[in-house]
Amino acid sequence: MPETTLFPAPSFVAVNGVELEVFECGQENAGRPILLCHGWPEHAYSWREQMPALAAAGYHVIAPNQRGYGRSSRPAEVEAYDIAALTGDLVGLLDHFGYQQAICVGHDWGANVVWGLAQLHPDRVSGIVSLALPYQPRTPKPWIEFIEEVFGSDHYLVHFNRQPGVADAVLDQNAAQFLRNLFRKNLPPAQPSPGMMMIDLALAQQPQGDPVMRDEDLAVFVSAFAETGFTGSINWYRNLDRNWHLLADVAPRIDQRALMIYGAQDTIPQSDSLTEFVPNVEIVTLECGHWIQQERPQETTEAILTWLAQAPTA
Repeated sequence: MPETTLFPAPSFVAVNGVELEVFECGQENAGRPILLCHGWPEHAYSWREQMPALAAAGYHVIAPNQRGYGRSSRPAEVEAYDIAALTGDLVGLLDHFGYQQAICVGHDWGANVVWGLAQLHPDRVSGIVSLALPYQPRTPKPWIEFIEEVFGSDHYLVHFNRQPGVADAVLDQNAAQFLRNLFRKNLPPAQPSPGMMMIDLALAQQPQGDPVMRDEDLAVFVSAFAETGFTGSINWYRNLDRNWHLLADVAPRIDQRALMIYGAQDTIPQSDSLTEFVPNVEIVTLECGHWIQQERPQETTEAILTWLAQAPTA
């Protein structure tokens, strides 16, 4: 990892048949854990602004690079990235640190894993903070089939599944350009265009909007994916249908207290059924796009700390 300021050095923790690269702050606050789960295509470094503030507020902050990312294990089998495995890693991490429960924070795919953790292991989650991705109610048919019918075969989720390896190769060959073009804010309005969005981003010579982060911060992400490639992280998407089946008989309601943080300019739509499935949720919307905690770090941290201060688990 390129040299950066104030970000902790990692440790490596064996859990659930893999090894995770884990970053911590506030170890002196043992007994008050908060687990931070990054999204795609990200890194625990995406929480760099929140970690010291949460530690200063009295929390033991634990931010893993999840399987497939950074210097954590990258199993070869696609099935090794299903929701049972991903949530099992978090359970193993809590076991390692001796915690029965933790407040779990997730952005993007990390939010999906946190929602899944609350469904599959509800006794391990004392509270939930979700950024960008609201709870996703079960679709009437498997996810990829459903998305293909609604959005077509060029949708990146469908493409990742129907054409395995194609996008991986393009992203691997253009990692720096792809990440530079993806981590943007203040994007101009645009109509959906034909083609596969992620491949188009990887090949675009000129980025849209403004950069989300400084060049030295972007270099952390570029360095990580230049080393690992994208296949391990994309394999999370290749388990969407498997996850649909795995969660078939799991209760859909989540009763833990939750905070949902949306970005007003995010292309992910806000949920109109969130309170039906997550009745104890508070909703905050920030004036930003998808990369919420990096676009609006202070406001994100303040929203989380305010919610934590009101929580009975705080």
